[in-house]
Amino acid sequence: MQGSESLSLTLTEQQAEKLVGYVERIDKWNKAYNLTSVREPEQMMVKHILDSIAVAPFIDGKTIIDVGTGPGLPGIPLSVMLPDSSFTLLDSLGKRVRFMKQCAFELGLNNVTPVHSRVEDHKPDQPYDIVLSRAFASLKDMLHWCEHLVDSSGVFVALKGQFPQSEIDEVSDHFRIESVKALLVPELEGERHLVNIRKV
Repeated sequence: MQGSESLSLTLTEQQAEKLVGYVERIDKWNKAYNLTSVREPEQMMVKHILDSIAVAPFIDGKTIIDVGTGPGLPGIPLSVMLPDSSFTLLDSLGKRVRFMKQCAFELGLNNVTPVHSRVEDHKPDQPYDIVLSRAFASLKDMLHWCEHLVDSSGVFVALKGQFPQSEIDEVSDHFRIESVKALLVPELEGERHLVNIRKV
């Protein structure tokens, strides 16, 4: 798949097929369900797929929850890239969760569990290794709402646009910003930063 090489990611043919199949399904369902404001499949490949899989090298955990995942972003593309990790995809809108369940079934994504819930109501049996979010909330709000989802060894990973200095300044002393990495996503206009945060 074009673009993955410039991210230094190697995709198997099966992975590329699943990612393309996912875009085809978003495109098909989008007409009735309005899952994303991006209308063109070519744009979805850049803004949704490449933008999501760019994070794959930085995900180091077995159990990941993607909060406010929408139609499954970045969780579904990452689940294709990281088949040995399990992804809980949390969204409060039923139509998005139905879409993700159908996608997981049709694409054979056995490491994906879509969950219809508000984040504050979701009570996992075990803490997650990673709480992941893309365009979900400010860092302060994300940490406030998702604090109960990890224990002291868990990590919060937030995908942001420009360097989020004002949001970083708002993070309370209960958390430590571990790193802020600039990501280069092929063909994507604008900046991308990945913020890693831990509980203190």
